[in-house]
Amino acid sequence: MRLCMIGTGYVGLVSGVCFSDLGNNVICVDKNINKINNLQKGIIPIYEPGLEELVEKNIKNQRLSFSTDLKSSIKKSDIIFICVGTPTKKGSSNADLKFIFDVAKDLAKNINKFKIIVTKSTVPLTTGDDIEKILLKKNSKNKFAVVSNPEFLREGDAIRDFIYPDRIVVGANDTKSNRILKNLYSPLIAKGAKYLSTSRRAAELIKYASNAFLATKITFINEIANLCEKTKINIEDIAIGMGLDERIGSRFLRAGPAYGGSCFPKDTKAITSTADKFKTNLTVIKSVIKSNENRSQLLLKRVYKIFNNKIKNKKISFLGVTFKANTDDMRDSSSLTMIPKLSKMGAYIRYFDPTGYKKEFKEYKNVSYSKSISRCLYKTDLIIIHTEWNDFKSLDFTKLIKNKKTIIFDMRNLYSPQKMLKKNIRYLSVGRG
Repeated sequence: MRLCMIGTGYVGLVSGVCFSDLGNNVICVDKNINKINNLQKGIIPIYEPGLEELVEKNIKNQRLSFSTDLKSSIKKSDIIFICVGTPTKKGSSNADLKFIFDVAKDLAKNINKFKIIVTKSTVPLTTGDDIEKILLKKNSKNKFAVVSNPEFLREGDAIRDFIYPDRIVVGANDTKSNRILKNLYSPLIAKGAKYLSTSRRAAELIKYASNAFLATKITFINEIANLCEKTKINIEDIAIGMGLDERIGSRFLRAGPAYGGSCFPKDTKAITSTADKFKTNLTVIKSVIKSNENRSQLLLKRVYKIFNNKIKNKKISFLGVTFKANTDDMRDSSSLTMIPKLSKMGAYIRYFDPTGYKKEFKEYKNVSYSKSISRCLYKTDLIIIHTEWNDFKSLDFTKLIKNKKTIIFDMRNLYSPQKMLKKNIRYLSVGRG
């Protein structure tokens, strides 16, 4: 099939590349000329394991191309995926749909035959209805179909999630586009992927409800971890005991920092805003948002306690600053709250992350990037394991720590407290009593 992906951000690029690898002809379109020029050379703008190799392979096989010519790309394609950003509006909890509607207006002017318009971007309930209204201003109803096909890609595992999805959700209000989309996904369905056909509005809500529920699991286990610390119980025993119940499951029951990234923070806010419009109060999700916002402050208080509130001139090393491992995404990472706060209190911060230097800390004079783990930990007072990269899971701290007074605060519970005690390493973790 001939596909057009509008937007080469995380969703558009990964989905487009994977669709081309399934044998489709895919054009990825973006208005950013530099990004398109780089992609044509095989230079990838995001960190995602395995993506560079797939881009190179499918460009070579002439199934994948990149363009800034939206008009031509629309006319050449049968199915058009809208994959532009839907960030949170400034000063609001609502999703900003400006880019979605700009694309819809461009589509309305360039439909030359029947097209299936698919929203892959995460959009609030009834957005498909609004897109349809824009298209109808310049086109008859038999020239297009608007479908919702939300993505469920985890950063760092996106290619695997695309090829082996838990489910494929297609929200179509007509049988023709549903049949075509099911055919498009047939290679994945043949491998065992579950295909769910719903109404368009239901598909839009499935995405938001899913992310809100996963965010709730993270926040829930973090709050239970707080109780475990005060009652001298190991949170990992609780998580295992809960996770063995098939109704609950073990995934996302890992205590640690606040959730972050491109989805959970904005999607939980957006679903509560949508509910408010329909005069429905989502009190549970609103509580999740509030608890998550407080999470970084709570962990900071533990850091203050380590130093008896005397932070000035202390040397603090962060291992990892991204919101999770296997991604370079800094959006809503806890480090963006913690590092500036500690810096303003007079601490000297060094950080190491496998994805390199972060411009987000550029303005802080006493925050510096280290090119190696050993350099980051040199003569430090406190090591904060912030992100669960594999690089940090088997470190020999007896060799890395030169100062015997150095404390490790393991926010991801990567190490055993008992083993650390045997090595005479001062060690703290999350929710382990």
